[in-house]
Amino acid sequence: MVVKWLITGGCGFIGRNLIKNLLEEGGHFIRIIDNLSVGTKDDLAQVCQYDEKEINNLCSPSTSSLAQVELVQGDILDEQLALEVVKGFDIVVHLAANTGVGPSVEDPRFDCFANVVGTFNYLEAARINKIKRFVFASSGAPAGECEPPIHEELPPHPVSPYGASKLAGEGYCSAYFRTFGVETVCLRFSNVYGPLSKKKDSVVAKFIKRIMEGKDLEIYGDGNQTRDFIYIDDLINAVRLAASVGEIGGETFQIAAARETTVAEITQEIIKTFSEFGYSGEINVNFTEPRLGDVKRNFSDISKAKNILKWTPQVNLQDGLHKTITFFVNKNSSADV
Repeated sequence: MVVKWLITGGCGFIGRNLIKNLLEEGGHFIRIIDNLSVGTKDDLAQVCQYDEKEINNLCSPSTSSLAQVELVQGDILDEQLALEVVKGFDIVVHLAANTGVGPSVEDPRFDCFANVVGTFNYLEAARINKIKRFVFASSGAPAGECEPPIHEELPPHPVSPYGASKLAGEGYCSAYFRTFGVETVCLRFSNVYGPLSKKKDSVVAKFIKRIMEGKDLEIYGDGNQTRDFIYIDDLINAVRLAASVGEIGGETFQIAAARETTVAEITQEIIKTFSEFGYSGEINVNFTEPRLGDVKRNFSDISKAKNILKWTPQVNLQDGLHKTITFFVNKNSSADV
């Protein structure tokens, strides 16, 4: 039996890794919705062959036996598109979003529309089309500034507009399960890193790129702020479980490595790993003013995910960084990956 996946934002970092994982297993039909504002067609071509479709010539997923992957270029704010593209699918994985604290501070209105209205559109499409499971990519940001470890029962106090918009998405997921019976599952991703992340602007990918370009590294604040870094393969395993484990509608799970690492520590770990590849150039680290909306400490308690999803991260930070830097080093620094 073919499982039919609708993935919003599928040309991005997480989406492409999920698609790669599904295709390696086989038995899946995938439709991607992406406005190509970050990920591109060339990025998608790095992991799969695909057919490009327009809204007026979509195939029924029950009859699409030849093509395993379809790409529909469109925006999640297009409510009519949402209603059409989810018809006949089993699972919606909603990854498309305005991602990160910085962009949300620069343009909070856009962040609200993309992350709140965009999520609402696909929840409503899932309700109308009776989709079996809706997996929502959230973040630790809704918890805000609190004493870690973060867990699912903490009262949320988001610091940034990004945290507020993701919290709103979680709220709509809860309402759509409790009112309409849509089996929503919210995954609060921590700081994810790994292969295929060249276009990410988070600390691991950004610092790897800057080192390869011979540029200085810039840390906001004193570097003692902490984050919880999770390798992409572990996160993809959590998404797969969230899409398949029974009786978890309406639940929220922290998906993280459950390890507190300062930004200064991971910077030194990245520099150390580069030395293992024979890199001997001088790497300067500069400290600048703290960034608006950033929390000081952030790491997660993943007991709920362990107990209910039976999920445990497998890749430690050192191995994950080695795998990630290997990927970057094996590609030309200008390659569009």
